[in-house]
This record gives sequence, structure tokens and C-alpha cells, in this order.
Amino acid sequence: MKVLVVGSGGREHALVWKIAQSPRVEKIYCAPGNGGIGQMAECVPIGAMEFDRLADFAQENQVDLTVVGMDDPLVGGIVDVFEARHLPVFGPRKNAAILEGSKAFSKELMKKYHIPTAGYETFESAEEAQKYLETARFPIVLKADGLALGKGVLICMNKEEAMAGVKTIMLDKQFGSAGNRLVVEEFLTGREVSVLSFCDGKTIRPMTSAQDHKRAKDGDQGLNTGGMGTFSPSPFYTEEVDAFCKKYIYQPTVDAMAAEGRPFQGVIFFGLMLTDQGPKVLEYNARFGDPEAQVVLPRMENDIVDVFEACIQGTLDQVELKFADNACVCVVLASGGYPEHYAKGYEIHGLENFAGKDGYYVFHAGTKAENGKLVTSGGRVLGVTALGKDLREARSNAYEATKWVDFTDKYCRSDIGKAIDEA
Repeated sequence: MKVLVVGSGGREHALVWKIAQSPRVEKIYCAPGNGGIGQMAECVPIGAMEFDRLADFAQENQVDLTVVGMDDPLVGGIVDVFEARHLPVFGPRKNAAILEGSKAFSKELMKKYHIPTAGYETFESAEEAQKYLETARFPIVLKADGLALGKGVLICMNKEEAMAGVKTIMLDKQFGSAGNRLVVEEFLTGREVSVLSFCDGKTIRPMTSAQDHKRAKDGDQGLNTGGMGTFSPSPFYTEEVDAFCKKYIYQPTVDAMAAEGRPFQGVIFFGLMLTDQGPKVLEYNARFGDPEAQVVLPRMENDIVDVFEACIQGTLDQVELKFADNACVCVVLASGGYPEHYAKGYEIHGLENFAGKDGYYVFHAGTKAENGKLVTSGGRVLGVTALGKDLREARSNAYEATKWVDFTDKYCRSDIGKAIDEA
């Protein structure tokens, strides 16, 4: 069969890599792809938001399955366009992708269906938000309502920071139209855990747990990024936590979306905080996480194409997900200055060192082919990923592998997975 993957980041590279393992797949396309993906799939110069052009391509090339990796096209309704043409596609429809597309919607859904989450208020104007903050408890969290590349969240330690944050999001529009509405949320403390899950509209199958590191610098300092590294599984996600989440969070979310006339078929990403009062939902995403996909997919033993089709066909109840009894760590190599100002176009050296090394992977996030060479083309450049028998070994392997590759202004956090030493 022929498969088209939509997207251009490390998550899409991991998806292409996993799909390529299916004996059923003979050809993979990726639109628009990147320098690393181009070594495994045929990259197609069509943007992820060009829905009709993508659907035309799928029809003309007799693509059997399209897998949408990115949030923007899902929230924008790419699945609806493909379904209208009877083209098989994996991902939620527009009316279900709102679970990620609007934080206000997701908070109201959780409140209505009694799904554990932080207390919150939603504001349409900066003046209303700042008035509320005059008597609020700190620290507090400000969230741009819409999509903001994983960066539209500000943790404010005091009133001054919060007032400035409202200005940044709602008046200065640092995150564009995502800041037209603002969610002001109770600050939760505890361990953060990410759980990706497959859904077919009624059945949910959680994958193995992971933990991302959002801040740019060591010790969780600096600005929020799209993710600087991750590990799987989380030692803090116990069987007891899993049982609670399945009963009070995962299935209730799928049931709530169905009850709202928004059946969710695809991947729901649950961002959880393990608080003293039990697990609570920090956020939902409507797709694979990036870089969570880079540590979850190498541990997955199923043929992912079979799982995609079960989600589309409503037969996920017949699938048992299987994950290896090992661990995986991904360290993101970024361009110096990310997530603010950084240079591009530097040649990447040493990628050949990964060839033939079992259990070591390098997923490309911001690279492109230029004059026969691979060069940097984004803030997050590579996800250096390694397996190990446990988290400590996987972490050691991943950091060793970061030394195999180099480019000008290469930067990475040195403490990805350090939390495992406290488990």
C-alpha cells in the first residue's frame, strides 16, 4: 500500500520510520517533509495547510492512507476535506480537533463532564483578565486559547508578571490570533506525564507513558519551547495512576466528545499533572506529541498501520497495544538562541555515525537538503534518540550519541531525564 504523511518535523520523521516497518507498505510520501525524511520517503513540495492540493495528490497517486501529524491542518479541517473525497485518512475531524484548537473548549468540556483539571477562568478582553488578576492567587498560569506551537503558556509567579503576560498574549499578540481569548488557570504542582492514546470514537487504547521537557535551559529554566527532550516510560506513572486515569480521565474524555457530537478518531495526547489530589489534565493535544512520538514509537511492537486502520474503521476494541519492556530517551539538538533568534543554514556533520547502530536513532526536525548536503533549517534541528534496558542506560546512550553529530551553534539541555534519579 501507499501512505502519505503530512508534516515536516521530528514527529513526522518518527512516523515515517515506524510506518516503513510495516510489511504492508511499499511506498511512503511525506508533504512537505524534511532533509532526514527524504532519505526514507519521497518528499512532496506541498504545504501542510494546502488541503485540496494534498487531496489531489492522494487521489492522483492512489494513496491508500494519509496520516496527519501536525496540529494546524487537523484543527483547520484537513480530515473533513479528505473524507469528503472518500480518501482514507488518520486523524480527528475539525469538530473533534477543537479539543486542542481551543483551550477554552477543552476546559469547559472537562468541567461539564467532571474530568479532573485545574480551576480556571476564560476572558475575552485584556481588561477583564487584568481585573481578575488583581485578587488572584499566585503563581498562576496564562494560556493563549488557540494553537501557539506549544509556546502559548506563561507561568506567572506574581501579579506584575501576570499583568505583563496578559499584555504579551492579548494586546501585543505575541502568539497571533491564538491570544484572542485567554484562559487563566490554577497553578498545579507535581510530576508532569504525557500519555498518547489511540481512539476510534468510542474505544481508547493508551500507549506507554512519557515525559517532555518544555523549557529551553537546564533546570527547567528559560522560555517554553516545542520540547527539548523526552523519556519513556515515566517511573512516576504507576499502575495505580494508570487505573485512575483510565476510569476518570481517558474513557470519560472519549465519551464526552461522543456525547457532544464530536466523536474523536485519531490520537489524543493527555498532558497530566500528578498532584497530591490525584492526576489532573493540564492539556489535550489532538495528535502525536513532538518529541514524545520519538520515544514512544521505538518501543511500540504493533504494526502501526493496522492500528491506524482500526481507529478509522471503529475496530480498536479488537487491538491490543504492545510495548517493549525497555526505555527510550530523546535529546533535542537545537540551534543556539532557540526559541528566540537563531541562524539557519549550517551544515550538519556526523549523521553517518548512526548507520547500522541498533537502538540508536536520529529524527530530523529542522533540516533540509541543500546542494547535496544536510543543513539546519529550524530551531529544533535533530532528536537524538536511544533505547536502553532501563531509563538510566537509555539516557547514557542518548547523551553519548549526541557527541556523534555536530553543527555550528549546536545546543542541548544536559539534564533530560534527570528526574529518573529521583524516582
